[in-house]
Amino acid sequence: MLLTVTVTGHAQSVQVKVSMDNAIMTNGGRWEGWGTSLCWWANRIGYHEVLTQKAADLFFDKEKGLGLNIMRYNVGGGDDPTHHHITRTDSDVPGWMVLDEGGNRVWDYDADARQLNVTKAAMKAAGQDAYLEIFSNSPPYFMTVSGCSTGNFKSDENNIRPEEYAAFAEYMAHVASYMTKKLGLKVRSVSPMNEPNTNYWPAMNYKQEGCHIDAGQAQSTLLEETSKALKRYGLDVVLTASDETNPGKQIEEIQTLTPEARAAISRISVHTYGTNSIREMGQLAKDEKINLWMSEVDGNGTAGQNAGEMAAGLWLADKIISDIQALEPSAWVLWQVIDTHVSKEGYQGRKDKGPLNKAGGYWGTAWADHDRGVIEVTKKYYAFGQFSRYIRPGSTLINCMTDRRSGCRVLAAKDGKTLTIVCTNTTAADKNMSFDLSEFKVRGKVRQIRTSLDEQWTETERPKPVGSQLAVTLKPNSVTTFILHAKCQY
Repeated sequence: MLLTVTVTGHAQSVQVKVSMDNAIMTNGGRWEGWGTSLCWWANRIGYHEVLTQKAADLFFDKEKGLGLNIMRYNVGGGDDPTHHHITRTDSDVPGWMVLDEGGNRVWDYDADARQLNVTKAAMKAAGQDAYLEIFSNSPPYFMTVSGCSTGNFKSDENNIRPEEYAAFAEYMAHVASYMTKKLGLKVRSVSPMNEPNTNYWPAMNYKQEGCHIDAGQAQSTLLEETSKALKRYGLDVVLTASDETNPGKQIEEIQTLTPEARAAISRISVHTYGTNSIREMGQLAKDEKINLWMSEVDGNGTAGQNAGEMAAGLWLADKIISDIQALEPSAWVLWQVIDTHVSKEGYQGRKDKGPLNKAGGYWGTAWADHDRGVIEVTKKYYAFGQFSRYIRPGSTLINCMTDRRSGCRVLAAKDGKTLTIVCTNTTAADKNMSFDLSEFKVRGKVRQIRTSLDEQWTETERPKPVGSQLAVTLKPNSVTTFILHAKCQY
């Protein structure tokens, strides 16, 4: 199903026709879901039993919270114990392998207990839809050129020592195997690099976030070695690449892989911090018949007109729709659901930066108060839920191209006999919208759920189609979800 959009007249009236056309067919037309990285917030809160359970309920339970089903677990690189430069309290992620007093490499399966605690609770809350991916920001520090897990001293040069590619691949495969077979946390996919072909990651940085790996032979070697290691462990998982920062760089990296590395991957994962060549990235995935995820993005953007605390939520809602329209992925994953922490004592002698200022733009959807044992959510959280709670894994998403000048964006999904439509209105005025449903057989009234400045997931009036038309009014600065019992007539 495609929702084609025609905008007529001025921005006050938007007409939308639902037609049998252009369903998003990535991954065979099956939406895999919504998610978040567990890096770094799970490392920060996982010591606290109450915060851990509250996070599982708020973010992964579809009845109590957002219903996210994708968890991206960060396999940390640790850092040289003589280093003290990682000052961001959540980002000092332990490695699964350490050096003993004799300099021997030994496994430490308890080192990352905090993130694992959150992973277990999150997977339980997500239930049968749970999808666990593991990814790496950096190899263990002793496998790097700089001896530092935050990057190379020359941040545009490779930071994996040439002789360590196979060892790093073994590291990732071993963790995937241990989590799956020993902990019962089934790993579904593995991503061994993060925004690799950039100069963002210097040694002695305040956070552990990336490792430069050149496009071409270096990335190919890592993918080939990781594929071999996963097979040695008998793991049937998706190997994905390369979680690049923008689609333009991602295209370059896919096109410069060796044939062996290209054959080893069965999904492309891209971030949309930049959107250059985003449609070309989607087309490349179609041409190569490979699955595609939007695997990370967030920001401190705002949208709307005099939108107050809705401004960050409107930005996120519009970002979700614009990414999906242009890229046509089979999943959309936020960077961190919690980006801000509050604690009088801080963590390991370092101070937290909270609380969150909800009046403007901010990263994340919530902040954690460690002193009170609570997680405070925001309008950005509720805006995300307008999608994630109602468009579920297994749906077929529908590309709904709208004119940005209207101040409205539209995304739809078909799942069995249910048609779900999510609309944004980023103007300060009511928006009249009319859906032509002539190609559906619609029964009963329509559920209408809305988040606005004074509402959050609020069931409002239940509009009823008149003939083949559904006329609705979108409240100013709002995100609204319509759920219809609709069967295709053709």
